[in-house]
Amino acid sequence: MKHTYTVTGMTCGGCKVSVEEALNKLSDVTEAIVDLEAAQVGISMSKHVSIATLQKALSSKYVIKEKEEVLVKEKTELQQLYPLFLIFGYILAVSILLNYKPWDTNGFMLDFMGLFYIVFSFFKLLDLKGFPQSFRMYDPLAKLMPLYGWIYPFIEVALGIMFLMRVEIPSALIVTLIILGVTTIGVAKVLLDKKSIQCACLGTALKLPMTKATFIENSIMIVMAIIMLVK
Repeated sequence: MKHTYTVTGMTCGGCKVSVEEALNKLSDVTEAIVDLEAAQVGISMSKHVSIATLQKALSSKYVIKEKEEVLVKEKTELQQLYPLFLIFGYILAVSILLNYKPWDTNGFMLDFMGLFYIVFSFFKLLDLKGFPQSFRMYDPLAKLMPLYGWIYPFIEVALGIMFLMRVEIPSALIVTLIILGVTTIGVAKVLLDKKSIQCACLGTALKLPMTKATFIENSIMIVMAIIMLVK
């Protein structure tokens, strides 16, 4: 069962992430997802949490109020990840078309990695204020160094350009192994702990749950980087 509450005081993506982060820390809350446009939050609970407890968890800037209780039909994992699969499919198709005649495996991997970084950084930059808070919920380096979350989208832009322009490829591959290796460790920990949090791979613009798909997409990039370095 999912309870829906109205929340006033939210003005941006950063507010959205702050409210979600605060509510998700409550022991009896299994998942809290904010709809910024509707000014409400949907909270799944293992057992009932009082409105007073919810309010106490939030900053005084936000006011949470009771709303009609509704039953929400949960989407399947495939339905939730449809945007991710669609974007991934487009990147794959374009990379193949750019290198199929004659077929160039190295060119395919470089274009795939470059487009991957450019497209994914675009979604992160749509809400640069909200992304760092969401990212540090699972990335170990972003937890230790908050500034890293702010510059991460720009690192992706730089790497994307380097791969597409074929500039300093060895350096770009090494950086890819480091940053995606660190993120993948964080993703694996979340999956092993069976936590329910939002993935920041496409920023905060699209609501994607942290799943095995996130681990797989990072792993594909890491494998490609290793293959290119070995060659």
